[in-house]
Amino acid sequence: MPRVRRSETDQQLVDEHGPDFSEALARGLRVISAFGAERRLMTLADVARVVDLPRATVRRALYTLGCLGYVRSDGRLFQLTPKVLSLATAYLASNSLSATLQQAVEQLSAQLNEACSAAILDGDDIVFIARAGPTRMLGVGVDVGYRIPAYCSSMGRVLLGGLDEKDLAAFLDRIRPEPLTPHTLVNRAALLAAIHRDRERGYSLVDQEAEVGYRSLAVPVRRYDGRIVCALNAGANADRVAVDRMVESFFPVLRDAAAILGPQMI
Repeated sequence: MPRVRRSETDQQLVDEHGPDFSEALARGLRVISAFGAERRLMTLADVARVVDLPRATVRRALYTLGCLGYVRSDGRLFQLTPKVLSLATAYLASNSLSATLQQAVEQLSAQLNEACSAAILDGDDIVFIARAGPTRMLGVGVDVGYRIPAYCSSMGRVLLGGLDEKDLAAFLDRIRPEPLTPHTLVNRAALLAAIHRDRERGYSLVDQEAEVGYRSLAVPVRRYDGRIVCALNAGANADRVAVDRMVESFFPVLRDAAAILGPQMI
């Protein structure tokens, strides 16, 4: 069977990581990652277009994932199965950080009576690794494993504040910010100024930049050596909780929780 011609991205990965790098595994994970809220059901051609791979390669990946139970199809459309959650479960079960943070956000949510979360930086996004909320639903669809662009989220800006200036500049040069709402900051200089400001004051407050009607405040969680390992936040409906109240009431609670959590981080 002839080898699949490597894309420029694949070639860069092989060059960077060497001959032990498994291209087949990487392509399979790219296929899984192609699915999302806007792409729950896709044809073979759809997946091939999203991952920028030949249809024959994608067909083999989907067939293998189907045999393993991670994908199902009606013969035309493909979708992920709940078994994919086992990948996240494995991470959560093997990572004491997640268990510690889950307990913390549950306590914070009960204290503030708002949705509270913890997230880490993953590439250009943040990923929720703990989440708790009151009985009313806020941010429908947001749960553990959910991803949000770092540039427009309070936890993202807190985590970006932990980067050195070289890495922060590389991030801002790399991304192409989109206005998710009329309030989203997309100007590079404005984003850099916001991240610097938030780094200095110890929290980030993002007002309706990721979702209209929703604002959130986040603080960094620093381990023993001062490095930011994750972020904590609390969010609320903009019509119900004013910005001033969020700073006055939410910030001290989140700051104190982060100070307690810090020594537990490794």
